[in-house]
Amino acid sequence: MSERIYMSSPDVGELEEKAVLAAMRGGWIAPLGPDVDAFEHEMAERIGVKHAVALSSGTAALHLGLLTLGAKRGSIVVTSTMTFAATTNAIMYTGAEPYFIDCLPETGNMDPELLRKGLTRLRADGADVVAILPVDLLGKAIDYTSILAIADDFGIPVLSDAAESLGATHRGKPAGSFGKASVFSFNGNKIMTTSGGGMLMTDDADLAQHVRYLATQARQPVVHYEHNDVGYNYRLSNLLAALGRAQLSRLDSMIYSRRQLRIQYKDLFSTIEGIEVFGASDDDEDNVWLTAISVDATITGWSAIELSDSLAEHNIESRPLWKPMHLQPVFAEFRGEISGVSEKLFRTHITIPSGSALSESQRRFVVERISEFAEARV
Repeated sequence: MSERIYMSSPDVGELEEKAVLAAMRGGWIAPLGPDVDAFEHEMAERIGVKHAVALSSGTAALHLGLLTLGAKRGSIVVTSTMTFAATTNAIMYTGAEPYFIDCLPETGNMDPELLRKGLTRLRADGADVVAILPVDLLGKAIDYTSILAIADDFGIPVLSDAAESLGATHRGKPAGSFGKASVFSFNGNKIMTTSGGGMLMTDDADLAQHVRYLATQARQPVVHYEHNDVGYNYRLSNLLAALGRAQLSRLDSMIYSRRQLRIQYKDLFSTIEGIEVFGASDDDEDNVWLTAISVDATITGWSAIELSDSLAEHNIESRPLWKPMHLQPVFAEFRGEISGVSEKLFRTHITIPSGSALSESQRRFVVERISEFAEARV
């Protein structure tokens, strides 16, 4: 197959085209407008929170959420080490220091016991911990029951990085509804997309208002341009919100499509000793954004990277899990509670094509290439 098969390409079509065209013909080309207002309302209703603020990216939402919670130079934000760099970058924008917490081997999500250990250590040091920023990895919500209980014990607010988990749940409650606030990403590779974009979700009216204020250049409500604070140009455009509304109407069907592909992968890997679908014990609560697999090279005789290299020869995208933040050169100086689990996951796990836009022939092609690779090395 000559065409590139991506892990999670945008799933857009005629409905999205009509929505964007209608927004254009309505004259709302400039940022903000009726589709932004409606998108916020529909997202808040979907997640079950009182307020939603549409922003230019998930990273922008993290940045403003952290600022509103008091992150600044001299303070600390405790966060997951197994994540994409945007999570830690947002902390750095505020001047705060990240403190990394390692993950659970079953899910790659923040380890609650290590969180408690880290907070205990930081409290003994007299550190100013202003927020806990856990990450829902690959679309699977963290153990919010445990994480929020620990946060309450220490009196520290939780800002949930739910960038990857729209449509997932924890004990029946939607991802994005936990903590003081939560953040979604609508980047092009996410479960649904606005091309670029994000959203902050919260029940706190004051927090939502302050994020809106900062996101619109911190303008004062006067006829001339008056500014008492440094602001940002972080609001979502009306055209992209129109795209998002169309995507939101299709979210459940896109999740279903990804779940069906995961079932195909489970069937495949049940026949290959030494490979398992990662974190798939409770798929009903997972939005199955990306399917990752673990490879035990002592059983298979080959590594995850060797499989990835073979897929690349067939123009199939795959890659390792996120390289942990504490291993990134730019963040190597920062402290944390590191168990080594994230480092092992980085070495032994890869993500494979998972998108709802994949055709049946593309899905079959990927499954066949994996099967051929495994059979050739028995």
